Amino acid sequence: MPNKKPTFKAEFIALMASLMSIVALSIDALLPALPDIGNSLGVTNASDNQLLITMIFLGLGFGQLVFGPLSDSFGRKPMVYFGFGLFVIASIICVTTQSFEMMIFGRILQGIGLASPRTIAIAMTRDTYSGDFMAKVLSIIVMFFILVPIIAPTFGQWLLQLFNWQAIFNANLIFGLLIVLWFWKRQPETLKPEHQIKFSSSIFISGTKEFIKHKDAVAFTLVSGFITGSFMVYLSTSQQIFQEQYQLGEWFPYIFASTAFSVGFATFSNSQLVMRFGAFNIAFKAAIAYTVISLLYVVLFYSGNNPSVTVLIGFFLAQFFAVGFLFGNLRSLAMEPLGHIAGIGSAINGFVSTVMAVPIANYIGGFVDTSVLPLFIGFSVFGVLSVLVFLVVKRI
Repeated sequence: MPNKKPTFKAEFIALMASLMSIVALSIDALLPALPDIGNSLGVTNASDNQLLITMIFLGLGFGQLVFGPLSDSFGRKPMVYFGFGLFVIASIICVTTQSFEMMIFGRILQGIGLASPRTIAIAMTRDTYSGDFMAKVLSIIVMFFILVPIIAPTFGQWLLQLFNWQAIFNANLIFGLLIVLWFWKRQPETLKPEHQIKFSSSIFISGTKEFIKHKDAVAFTLVSGFITGSFMVYLSTSQQIFQEQYQLGEWFPYIFASTAFSVGFATFSNSQLVMRFGAFNIAFKAAIAYTVISLLYVVLFYSGNNPSVTVLIGFFLAQFFAVGFLFGNLRSLAMEPLGHIAGIGSAINGFVSTVMAVPIANYIGGFVDTSVLPLFIGFSVFGVLSVLVFLVVKRI
């Protein structure tokens, strides 16, 4: 049973945030290096470089579906070690390849490996907490996790200037190793023996059937997919927007950091407010704000001409402030009824939302060539869909 009188465990929160931050670092530190990697591997279409970001998410989606159920049977900690082993192999492939196709394969494999610490961190949090207090803890974990995207592009650019793009992969590997050693030394297993599920091939089918029974879990997983997909478009196109459309190459890491800070500040605010107002109420209002902000941009700049960079950053800051109130709450709302299958529940939630997000990001990203407008049209469409899901859940 979750704690009756929940208390903050500072090291636990820091460790869960660190496990998830390996994912963020592997994605965001690479952003300034996308043109260099593309040139090194003979990429002729700059838009293809987006695949180096979106394909790691594809691996994350499928990997979660494997590691979540296995962690319900064999424990949380062994799955983290196995996943990190895959990440090591994938990183070696990425550093040594001369082929863009093999690089894409390496990024997918990296995603599969990193799915383990990402999924297990959420499952361990659900093992330990529940209800709005879990939402509060997840908000704090996400807040610290968001610190990585604030510094990661600057870190990546610094490594790029001092060494080469391969050094970014090597640094990520060293950082991951240190976290896994900390995890091995300090974190006890959170899956209690009575909650272990005997492994069988049917665990995936039975777990999925159980997941589908919980309408709230399905609904908030869909919303996660909508929001993650539209946010992923920004991740994969931000370098292209600021370095090519706005010619702000040297400023890109700092602009990216400001939008990441906006998300982080919102998640911190959420951790202070969620116990008072509830995860559902806050997430619902954030989804409405997300939709209104994006629709306002579309109305003001429907011609397709980009606004000044100051105006654009203002819209991004407002948009991602709303996102900060969505991420932790959506995951918490989806996981709340799934305490008895936290591993596979976290896996299905992550798998569905991520696999939804990848085609959304690839499709919309293909239109972000000379204008930012397609990005906000995508935000608008999926914002409206998210609000509709909330309205349906509210009526049930």
